[in-house]
Amino acid sequence: MTTESAQKLADGLVFPEGARWHAGTLWFSDMHAHTVLRVEPDGTPVTVAEVPECPSGLGFLPDGRLLVVSMHDRRILRLDPDGLHEHANLWDLAPWHCNDMAVDGSGRAYVGNFGDASAPPDPPHPTVLVCVEPTGEARVVAHELMFPNGIAVTPDRTSLFVAETRSTPGRLTTFRIGEDGDLSDRRILCEFGSGELPDGIALDAELGIWVAMPFSAEVVHVTHEGEIDRRVSIENPYAVAVGGPDGGDLFVCTAPTWEPEEAKRLRGGAVHRIRVG
Repeated sequence: MTTESAQKLADGLVFPEGARWHAGTLWFSDMHAHTVLRVEPDGTPVTVAEVPECPSGLGFLPDGRLLVVSMHDRRILRLDPDGLHEHANLWDLAPWHCNDMAVDGSGRAYVGNFGDASAPPDPPHPTVLVCVEPTGEARVVAHELMFPNGIAVTPDRTSLFVAETRSTPGRLTTFRIGEDGDLSDRRILCEFGSGELPDGIALDAELGIWVAMPFSAEVVHVTHEGEIDRRVSIENPYAVAVGGPDGGDLFVCTAPTWEPEEAKRLRGGAVHRIRVG
């Protein structure tokens, strides 16, 4: 296992999630603080939106407007100049809380959900992946996923990757994306070891995938052929983003495994920057 130095970019957070590099800066949700933040050039996190039902996955429409998952009411919200508005309502499609999201260059979003309220060691309930068009129409595009968590789409919009956190073993699954946004040719890209539960993911320039592994205290790099070729030790990583001025920085969101009320009081969450080249 390789241990690399991490620079703390922001701390005093509750539970940072959904990190995205966009327009030259880092954006992320502080889930249990009910806020979405952007990191200013001087490193100061600034609140850009408040989401009462817990924000998670983030993405951007082609015109730059922010999309954010509102978890508990299963909606996608859109940040317009006059504030947040409903972009899509997934209540009838997602059987439980929504979570992570990937938005491609056309503004099409893919959204995962928990499936049900269970937690290990109880078995998970297979669930769906939802596609939301830029106009807000939504439909199910994949079934039988075991907690589809981190999601990434290739820049050419032909492949989608999703971390199935509660499959046995944990795995990365990939699909081919059709011109209409539908998914096909499902296959397993990579399976992980015992105790390695994949959470947030991010693509790099070579189409490798960085994967946050909160319960094994590391982030791992998976090549586009499905091989693990790099491991970085870091405690409690839940989300990752690739960015920086030259695309060589890995941003990692971490938080202790506290209950939400304790997390709000102690604020042990942080965002770290690791130089990965």
